[in-house]
Amino acid sequence: MLPQNPRGSANRRETITAKPTMNHESLPVPEDSSARLARPKPPGLREFSPRAIICGLFVAVLMGASYPYVVLKLGFGPNVSVVAAILGYLVLGLLFTRVVRFLGFRYAPYNRWENNIVQTAGTAAAQTAFMCILLAAFDMLTESQSVQFTARLTEVQSFAWLTSAGLLGVLLAVPLRRHYIVDEKLPFPDGLAAGETILICDSEGRTATRAAIAMVAGIVASGVLMTLTEDSHVFRMFPSTFLPFSAAMLRTTGVGLEWSLLAVGSGMIIGMRINISMLVGTILSWVVAPYFLRQAGILGENFKRVDVLFWVMWPATGMLVAGGLAGLFLRWRVLAKTFQNLSSTKAGADEFPLTWVAAGALLSGGALVAVQKIMLGQPIWITVIAVLLSVPLALVGLRVLGETNWGPISALANLMQGIFAILVPGNIAANMVASGTTGTIATESEAIMQDYKAGDMVGSSPRYLTYMQLLATPVGAAAVSWMYPVLRAQYGIGGETGLSSPTSRRWAGFAEILSKGFDALPRGAMVALVVASLVGIVLAILEIRIRNKMLIPSPTGLGIGMLVPASVILTMVVGAVIGTLWTKINPRTSSQYQIPLASGLIAGEALVAVIVPLLVLLGLLHT
Repeated sequence: MLPQNPRGSANRRETITAKPTMNHESLPVPEDSSARLARPKPPGLREFSPRAIICGLFVAVLMGASYPYVVLKLGFGPNVSVVAAILGYLVLGLLFTRVVRFLGFRYAPYNRWENNIVQTAGTAAAQTAFMCILLAAFDMLTESQSVQFTARLTEVQSFAWLTSAGLLGVLLAVPLRRHYIVDEKLPFPDGLAAGETILICDSEGRTATRAAIAMVAGIVASGVLMTLTEDSHVFRMFPSTFLPFSAAMLRTTGVGLEWSLLAVGSGMIIGMRINISMLVGTILSWVVAPYFLRQAGILGENFKRVDVLFWVMWPATGMLVAGGLAGLFLRWRVLAKTFQNLSSTKAGADEFPLTWVAAGALLSGGALVAVQKIMLGQPIWITVIAVLLSVPLALVGLRVLGETNWGPISALANLMQGIFAILVPGNIAANMVASGTTGTIATESEAIMQDYKAGDMVGSSPRYLTYMQLLATPVGAAAVSWMYPVLRAQYGIGGETGLSSPTSRRWAGFAEILSKGFDALPRGAMVALVVASLVGIVLAILEIRIRNKMLIPSPTGLGIGMLVPASVILTMVVGAVIGTLWTKINPRTSSQYQIPLASGLIAGEALVAVIVPLLVLLGLLHT
C-alpha cells in the first residue's frame, strides 16, 4: 500500500488532498481509493514541462478537431475530461517516451502531474469546440424562411470571437476555485473521474491493480453497452394506465430508463440527495406538468416532448438562476475570504494571481468588445451588458455542474436570449451574439473547474493548470472554426440527412419565437418562472439554515431534473441507489472500488461517443 498523505495545506505543490469526497453532502466513507493511490510530488519534478506542453497541445488539436462532429451528431457534449486523461496517458506515457527512446535521448518517466497538464489541454480545447452548436444555430437561422437573418461567420471571425470570449471565461472562473473545490468540495464528477483515471494510470501495488481492474471493467461494460444500444437508447415499460397519466403520455415525454452506464456512474458519484432532488424535478416536469398543461389547453392532444420543454424551461431556469445566486449571496463571507486570500501573499506560488486575472479579463474583455463591434456589427453597450450578465450566470452554471455533472449552458443561453429580447426587441443578431457570449464564457469556466477538481486530487499546481487552459483555448477555437465548415460542407446542417444538433435547433428556434415578442410564449410560462424563482430562493436559504440537508430539496437538482430527459435522471437515480447500498453493505470495498468503477462507467461511454463518430468522419467505419 502506498503511504497516506495528509489533507492539503497552503502549499499544494508538496501535499495532496488525500480524501476527495464522493459527494459534498454524502455520508463519510472510511477511506477511498484516491487516498490509497496518492503520493507527494517528487522534489524538482516539472509538471509544466516542455513535453507536457507539447503533448497537451497535440491532444488539444486532436480533441478540438473531433469534438464538433460528436456534438452535432449526438446533440450533446459527452464528458471529455476522462477521455483527455486517457489520451494523455497514451500520448505522454507511451507514444512520446517510445519516440524519445528511439531517437536516443534521455527522458524522465511518465508521471501523473504532467498527465494532468495534458488532460487540462484536451478538456479546454474540447469544451471550446462544443460551441459548434452556436455556429450551427447561426446557419439554421440563415436558412430559415420565417426571419431575416443573413449572418454566416467566417473562420477568422469564429476564431476571434470564441477565443476572446473563451479566455474571458477561463479568467473569470479562476478566483472561484477555492470556493467551489476547496471550501464547498462540490463533486464535479467528470473532473473527479479524470483525477481517478490519472491516479490509477500512475500507480503500482495491489491496491492500484485492483482499482485499475475495477475501472477497466467499467470502461469495457459501458463502452460495449453504448456500442450495442447506439440506436435504441431508452427502455420503457408501463402498464396501460399509471394514475391519471397514460402510458402514451409517458412515452412521449421520455419517462423510462436510459441504456447508459455513464448515467449510472454519474449517479454513483453525485450521491443520493441531489439525485432525489433531480428525480422530483423530473416527475414535476415530465409527468405532472404535461397532464395539467394538457388539461388547461396549453398543450394539444398530439403534443411532443419539445412542446413540454418549451414551457417547463422557464420555471426550471428561474429556479436554477435564483437559487444559485441566492446561495452565492448567502455565502458572501466565504467568497470574500476567497478573494482576500487570492489578493494577499497567502495565496502562495501555486495560485494564479488575482492581479493577473484582472489584467487578463480587461484585455480579453476589450478584445471581445472589438471583435463584436468590428466583425459582428454589435454596439459596444450590448457586449458590455452581455459580459456583465454572463458573470453571475456563469457562477450559477458552475454550481449546477459541480452538484449534478450537467452543465446548463443552453438554459443560461436561453435566459440571456430572453433578457435581450426585452432590451432590443426583434433584434435576432443581438439576441444570438449575446447568448453566444454567455454560452462560451460558461463553457470555459466549467472546463477549468473540472480541471481544478482533478488537480486537487492529483496535487497539481492551479497556476500551471490555468496556464495550460489559456494556451489550449485558442487551439480549440481554431479547431472548431476550421473544422465546422468542413462538416457543414460534407454532411449539411439540419434537414433529414444533415447533422441536426437538437440544441442548435432549439437555440435558433427560441430566437425566432422571441423575435415575435413575448406574446408568442406559452400561456402561464412567465408566471411559473416567477413562482419557481421564489421557491429557489427559499430552498437556498433553507440549505444554509437547516443542518440536515437531506430534508431540503436542492434547487439546483430540481431545476436540472426539469430540463434533462427523464430517462437520464431515472438512470442516475439507479446509480445513486447502487452506490448508497454498496456503501452501507460493505463500506470497505465501496471506499476502495466505487469511484474507480464509476469513473470507468463514465469513461467507457465517453470514449465510444468520441471515437466512433471520428472513425465515421475519417471513412474507417460506416453506419
